[in-house]
Parts: sequence; C-alpha cells; structure tokens
Amino acid sequence: MIRTPSRHRCDDFLLTRREFAGASFAPFFITEHAMEDQVILVDENDTEIGVEGKMIAHRSGSLHRAISIFIFDSADRLLLQKRAASKYHSAGLWSNTCCSHPRPREECARAARRRLREEMGIACELDVKFGFVYRAVLTNHLIENEFDHVFFGRHDGDPVPNPDEAEDWKWVDLAWLRADLNERPHAYSFWLEACIDRVIACREEDRTRVA
Repeated sequence: MIRTPSRHRCDDFLLTRREFAGASFAPFFITEHAMEDQVILVDENDTEIGVEGKMIAHRSGSLHRAISIFIFDSADRLLLQKRAASKYHSAGLWSNTCCSHPRPREECARAARRRLREEMGIACELDVKFGFVYRAVLTNHLIENEFDHVFFGRHDGDPVPNPDEAEDWKWVDLAWLRADLNERPHAYSFWLEACIDRVIACREEDRTRVA
C-alpha cells in the first residue's frame, strides 16, 4: 500500500565541486528493451511533457522524473548501498537504499516497489514523503537534472543485492551519516547529500507523530 501526502518542493541544487567516477559510453540504440532505457521528461511542476532516452537525457540535462528509496530498520538505521563499479555514473559511491527512474506510463510508486526488489531483493510497504529538484554537473560530460520522488520503507534483515547494481551495503545511524557526509562528501552520491537534511527532518517528524 502506498500513501501519498501533498508534494513538497525543495530548492534546486547545482553541485559541481566534486569529481565523480565516469565510464565510457556506447552510442544509444533503441532495442527490444527500449522501454527500460527511456525516462519521463517533466516540467518544474512534475507535469509530464515527453520521454527521452536515458543517456540522451543525461547528456543534454533534460529535467526528468526519478525515485529515491530510503529503507530503515526497527532501530531506525538507514540501509545504504555502494553503487557497483560498472554503473554509468557515480560508480563506487555510497548512496541511499535504491535510486532509479520510472518507465514511461509507470507510476512512481510501482517503479519504487519494482526497483527495490530488483536492486536489493526487498519487498515492503513504501510511503512517498516529498519531492525535490536537483541539478548536478558531472565531470564525465553527464548532467543529472531530476525531479526526485522520495520514498521511505521499513525492513529488518539483510538485503540480497543485485551485484550489477550494488557491490556492498551497510546499516548506518542518520546522525553518523550526516557527520560522515560533512567529512567525506566525495564518498557519497550527490543526490544523497542534496536531500539528507530533509530526510532527517522527515524521520524526526515521524517519530514525533508516533510519540
């Protein structure tokens, strides 16, 4: 079950101060799996305006829809994944539990459940918490420009990550993560840094509401 509160909009982020691992890229071709290689283009209000090839969108900097999932355990620790070395950008960086893009005509909630299973082998209830826009210029000639929908979920137990997506994982305390992001920002994905303060605030609101 997905519960959808009103959407919130954060400030845009332009992150250029860190270098990110890049990879060589083959030309983009339409294949029988082309649906998986397309992203949904949106305006600043998250209104759909078209579709575009994923790599084309990341080269041109087109604003497109994305999802980010944060899974917490009963001790309120966050599950991080270390992105696989084969990823086309931000390879080898620590990030939140799962990140991806919905396919054309796919709702964000459905995409979040699907990608969480595919990347980390986890199936659990997810709640959408907020949306934000960030823009990050990478040194490998790619641009992340995303309207990101953030989901929270709860799961106890070890994940079963897909090695093509994540090469490692760990549970961390949010206070520790905030401090480590301050000390070692180069070790983390840019979108995690962009939204971590809002994530921490949402968790505090959730604890207050339960209490």
